[in-house]
Amino acid sequence: MEAVAEGLWGLADYHENKGEIGKAVKCLEAICQSHVSFLPIVEIKTRLRISTLLLKHTHNVNHAKSHLERSQLLLKAIPSCFELKCRTFSLLSQCYHLVGAIPPQKLILYKALDLTSSASQDVAVKLWSCNFNSQLANAFIIEGDYQSSISALQSGYVCATEISYPDLQMFFATAILHVHLMQWDDENSVLRSISQCDRVWESIDPNRRGQCLGLLFYNELLHIFYRLRICDYKNAAHHVDNLDAAMKADMQKMQEIQQLSSELDALNQSLSRPDLPSRERSALAGRQIKLQQRLRSLEDSSLTGKEFLEPSYFGNARQAWGDKLVLAPSPMDGEWLPKSAVYALVDLMVVILGRPKGLFKECMQRIQSGMQTIQDALLKLGITDGVREVDLQHSAIWMAGVYLMLLMQFLENKVAVELTRSGFVEAQEALVQMKNWFIRFPTILQACESMIEMLRGQYAHSVGCYSEAAFHYVEAAKITESKSMQAMCHAYAAVSYFCIGDAESSSQVQISSAYSFMQAIDLIGPVYQMKDTINGVREEASLHFAYGLLLMRQQDFQEARNRLAKGLQIAHNHMGNLQLVSQYLTILGNLALALHDTVQAREILRSSLTLAKKLYDIPTQIWALSVLTGDRGNEMENDEYRRKKLDELQKRLADAYSSIHHIELISKVKLEVQQFHELDIKRAMANQSMSVNLDIPESIGLSTPLPVQSSSRLVDLDGGRRGKRKI
Repeated sequence: MEAVAEGLWGLADYHENKGEIGKAVKCLEAICQSHVSFLPIVEIKTRLRISTLLLKHTHNVNHAKSHLERSQLLLKAIPSCFELKCRTFSLLSQCYHLVGAIPPQKLILYKALDLTSSASQDVAVKLWSCNFNSQLANAFIIEGDYQSSISALQSGYVCATEISYPDLQMFFATAILHVHLMQWDDENSVLRSISQCDRVWESIDPNRRGQCLGLLFYNELLHIFYRLRICDYKNAAHHVDNLDAAMKADMQKMQEIQQLSSELDALNQSLSRPDLPSRERSALAGRQIKLQQRLRSLEDSSLTGKEFLEPSYFGNARQAWGDKLVLAPSPMDGEWLPKSAVYALVDLMVVILGRPKGLFKECMQRIQSGMQTIQDALLKLGITDGVREVDLQHSAIWMAGVYLMLLMQFLENKVAVELTRSGFVEAQEALVQMKNWFIRFPTILQACESMIEMLRGQYAHSVGCYSEAAFHYVEAAKITESKSMQAMCHAYAAVSYFCIGDAESSSQVQISSAYSFMQAIDLIGPVYQMKDTINGVREEASLHFAYGLLLMRQQDFQEARNRLAKGLQIAHNHMGNLQLVSQYLTILGNLALALHDTVQAREILRSSLTLAKKLYDIPTQIWALSVLTGDRGNEMENDEYRRKKLDELQKRLADAYSSIHHIELISKVKLEVQQFHELDIKRAMANQSMSVNLDIPESIGLSTPLPVQSSSRLVDLDGGRRGKRKI
């Protein structure tokens, strides 16, 4: 009967290699369903093989789980078979994980760890112990038990140290850092984890580091997340540069591998010809050897994951070689995210650091590239037009969530870029896309709701609809639980309230303006008093801006200058945000005019104008020029340029007002969505220990209207924001 089993195994291999997964499973199930009994070990191996096929190629997790549970029962009667028991425990744990059955998963992992602790402590046993500790940490994360998760990861780190596997040590060190970033209750713990990662990474042989591409990306991205969290943009930049260079080098290598593989296939086809002359055959055979050697050297230059026992993620066809960024050796399930998601994330980091500097051309290229990568991945997951949250397979929810969250952040940055350069219609389109995605996937994208409301406020403010803008900012603050986000929303709303009626003079508007002024005080006053309890230079800069405006309205010009100067220093020295600097300069120029310091006002506004031109910020250019037209020698040139820009802005505003999306976006109505099997989706979204509540910082800017002297209701806006999201 063993010969029959081996024959069916071989036939299953044949069908799998041809992509005929259903036929492969039927061959294997013939063994399990046979009326003639096979040896228990044969049935166990067969069921393990079926489970692996189902998890790699289908969404049929429950079917795979049934085979694994049967294998576990059979293994209880066998005293040996350590490797098979470990494989069964590992795969069964992942099945429970996928269906959201966390208590059974933890129970299985505790049994697995008991098994490894009672076995001889050789390298293979330690590696399995690392595997189980990693999965246990993941289970604790789902339950929000950060300390137990860190404890499990530290146990894995100890095992990796005992067997002298520095790259495995690095895996656990980075995972511990990741959990600390998720928890973020003690920055000193984060700093210690960062130091540990740096120390372990330096201990890895430089030649070996080049093979650990997955660890390189994981470590560098976590460092970036930390730097962005504390708004240390300058020190984040070199990490982004490292990632970008590594990504481009890997893409070039993969392209070369693809070209060599195509050439080798063509050459092999030529060598298969029986009528090939001997001299030509000899030359082609020599070329074949060189191509094979080159391919082998390229494939050996990185961890490939070809020996992995478990699928790296589920519900998708097996990934081709090179599509994985492996973090740890077998039998670890060592991939954090698919390579396409990581590369999209690198593009996003480039955008986040480049947008505040006004590098819009590069940003838009990266946004387009990242969005295309994500759209391709979503299609592979079966997410096409019309597919909604309720249509998703449970096992595909988490991975879909990763790509959808990335997509939303690209769209968010696109809105911000377009609003900065007064591309109102383009901003509308991107914002409507965000809204539509949210309506289709409301639970997966729940963290984006406050962000969308904030962006609706940014759009409304940018086109002069200040009352509507304030409404959406306040709604965004109500939705989020983040103190930082709430502070930002209140600052934005206060500025919008300040703007109401500033360009009008009717008595009715003056009454409205007085009421809005009191609302602004109610918003910004309490938040500003609590500013020392809110972490982040970005929040501090925005609060100084809004409070400086409040002091100006109260005619306390000197104190307003002090607050605004402090905010400007933060924006320039800590954030490197050119648009926010430009906005500070604009309002400081206005303040200098109020203090009758015309010379200083013009000097400040020239700097503001220079930055506004670099950022394609039309409203700020017009405002600065409205003051600078008094400069002798440049008056006609400035006035002509100002009229040209004013006409351009008015045309863009008219296009925005006439768009079918304008009323939809500014209307004082919250998004209404229908929730689908919310509990299941939330559980699935929490399924990965490598997910993180990533508070990605962005440039922020606060918009102000032109002073009363101006005849136009012009707006200066940065579409920046601040929000929590999962990656």
